[in-house]
Amino acid sequence: MTNPFFGRDIISIRDVDRSQFELLFSFANELESSSYSKKKDIASGKILGTMFFEPSTRTRLSFEAAMLSIGGGQVGVQDPKTSSIEKGENLADTIRTMDCYVDVLVIRHPMEGAARFAAEIASKPVINAGTGSEEHPTQAMLDLYTIIKESGAIDGMKIGIIGDLKYGRAVHSLLYALARYKPKVYLISPASLSLRKEVIRDLEPTLSLSEHGTLEDVIEELDVLYVTRIQKERIPDPQEYEQLRGSYVVDSKILEKAKSNAIILHPLPRTSEIMPEVDKTKNARYFKQPYWGKLIRSALLGLILNDEINTKF
Repeated sequence: MTNPFFGRDIISIRDVDRSQFELLFSFANELESSSYSKKKDIASGKILGTMFFEPSTRTRLSFEAAMLSIGGGQVGVQDPKTSSIEKGENLADTIRTMDCYVDVLVIRHPMEGAARFAAEIASKPVINAGTGSEEHPTQAMLDLYTIIKESGAIDGMKIGIIGDLKYGRAVHSLLYALARYKPKVYLISPASLSLRKEVIRDLEPTLSLSEHGTLEDVIEELDVLYVTRIQKERIPDPQEYEQLRGSYVVDSKILEKAKSNAIILHPLPRTSEIMPEVDKTKNARYFKQPYWGKLIRSALLGLILNDEINTKF
């Protein structure tokens, strides 16, 4: 079978079809059941370059751990203030320089279009680790994989997505990824943070969507609740953020109305939208997501770096 990920940029989740998701998930399953001694040759002699121009904990560390787990190395920019950007170097020159050192690049940047710009400049594959409020494709990959591993399926599931649907890039990528499957999706948010109309028009032909103002309206129906924080850094008016903060909260009281086997996910970091008391419930799976995320990113890097993956594994 031809490897569709080999040497490929991962900029938008919309460029990935269902068969490609299934190949990725299948390879992740293989990695999960394999020892390091078997995996270490997958990226032996290869270097991952990470370029993070926005704060990150899970995404950056996940990519670094993923590369190490398949035998590769890693170099990167964790803070623009420690790079030559602080001296006035432009983004294009930084990308061109990193491109000389590594075999695959991962970039996070506050500017929309930055990952696509990097892909146009770099000769090595580029992975979008979140740009502006547009997309975060590998987050969507790990979210799908988590739903499958924790709930068993995506087709036929009732999935609620609550929070900042306007600015949340993880939400946008997840919705476009879910459009490759057949779930029913409930969009739950304050009116001012609802999903942009152009995105709804784009998704409606392929995804069953309904909009709701409160979680109480739909909690009893949901198999999956995907919670997101309000994107404080992307809301232009601080007063608006203060008005919206606390407008939705998942706590033990609301969980009393949920299905006993419903799972709760969150791309993290969280602020006040999920109470700590929920962490101990059987529904909480948001601290399992980083585990599945490392596995998915290991599989993705392995596929990008190797044409004939089966000959190395």
